[in-house]
Amino acid sequence: MPQPDDVPERTAEVVRTLVERGLTVAAAESLTGGGLMFELTRVPGASTAVLGGVVVYATALKHTLLGVDAELLAAEGPVHPDVARQLAAGVRERLAVEGRPADLGVATTGVAGPDPQGGRAVGTVFVGVSSVRGTRAVELTLDGDRAGVRAQTVSCVIEELAAELGFQPGGPPV
Repeated sequence: MPQPDDVPERTAEVVRTLVERGLTVAAAESLTGGGLMFELTRVPGASTAVLGGVVVYATALKHTLLGVDAELLAAEGPVHPDVARQLAAGVRERLAVEGRPADLGVATTGVAGPDPQGGRAVGTVFVGVSSVRGTRAVELTLDGDRAGVRAQTVSCVIEELAAELGFQPGGPPV
């Protein structure tokens, strides 16, 4: 698969592996605001594997569009590991094509700044990953300004996808 010079190698490897294995991915983005989908779809041929994404920036949309538990959102707010898990599972199911859910669902929720939110510090991020193997959340504590936190979050999601695909840390898939 061709790769333009400006696409990070890790992103290209992840998309290439998804395509080669016939796997699909869907994304639910909050703090990244579409940045993850932008990154994934920069890779030529990504349309074979990348089903789509939903930007659920408003807290209420996390419930109405992707099925995040309304009581959880009311009690904990949108920046919580269970919210990340439910977003990932919800987008995986709801972006089904011809009744087939995405093989992988990923989600981002967190505080990009400049101010804390709901008692959570700037740089607090949760990444959700959902597949047939289960659903998990990864907590990140990131440094930087708003743009930096968002960019680092996208990179971390790419790494979580790589891990889900069996890549060795920093290396190719196994």
